[in-house]
Amino acid sequence: MTRDLIFDLDGTLVDTAPDLLEATNEVLRARGRTAIDPATLHHMIGFGARSLITQAFAVTGEEARAEEMPELETIFLNHYRDHLTDFSRPFPGVEETLAHLKGSGARLGVLTNKPHDMALPLLQSLGLAEFFSAIYGAGSKPYVKPDPRIFHDVVADLMPEKKGGRALMIGDSVTDLQTARAVGVPCVLMTYGYTPVPAASLGADAVLDHFAQLPDTVLRLLL
Repeated sequence: MTRDLIFDLDGTLVDTAPDLLEATNEVLRARGRTAIDPATLHHMIGFGARSLITQAFAVTGEEARAEEMPELETIFLNHYRDHLTDFSRPFPGVEETLAHLKGSGARLGVLTNKPHDMALPLLQSLGLAEFFSAIYGAGSKPYVKPDPRIFHDVVADLMPEKKGGRALMIGDSVTDLQTARAVGVPCVLMTYGYTPVPAASLGADAVLDHFAQLPDTVLRLLL
C-alpha cells in the first residue's frame, strides 16, 4: 500500500534556528536591544514572525507596541529572506532517510506554516526540494495547520491518480500533532525540534530522537 508521508519543516527537516536567530537579533538591534542567544530563541520558534518578535522583546525589556509591529516584522522578514540558508542545515540523517523513503515508494510532501515564498527556496537551496512531490507553506491556501483541510490538500496533490494510501504526519510540535489528530492519521514527533513542551509529553504515536529511525517507525505505524 502506498504511504503518504507529510513533513513539517522547521525543527523537523531543517535546523533553521541559526538564521531565525540572526533575523530576530537584527530586529532587536534596530531598537537598541540586547541580542538573545540560541538557547533563549530555541523554544520561541514555530508560531510565526510576530510571535517570535513579541517573545524576544518580552525577554529583553518592554513589550513591543502594537503600532510598531508591522515595521518590526518587515525588518525581520527582509533580513531573513536575504539570509535563508546562511547557517541553516538539514538535521543529521535527513537527506539519506528521505532518499530511502522515496526509493521505497513512499510519496513525500512538506506542510509548514513558514511562508511559502520562504519555504520553497529554502528547501531548494539545501537540495531537499527534489524529494517532495508537494510543498505547502503558509499562503498556499487561506488556512494553515492545524486546519485539517491543508493536510487533505497536500495528500490530494501527492496522489493525482486518486489511488488511496495510508498517511502519516511527521513534525516536532503540538501543532503537528493537532493536525494529525484533526484528520485521523498517526503522528511522529522528533525530540530535537523547537517545541516549548517536550515532544515526549504530547501524546504522539511515536517520538524519535533521530531522523534515521523513521523508516522502521513508518512500517510499524502504517502496516
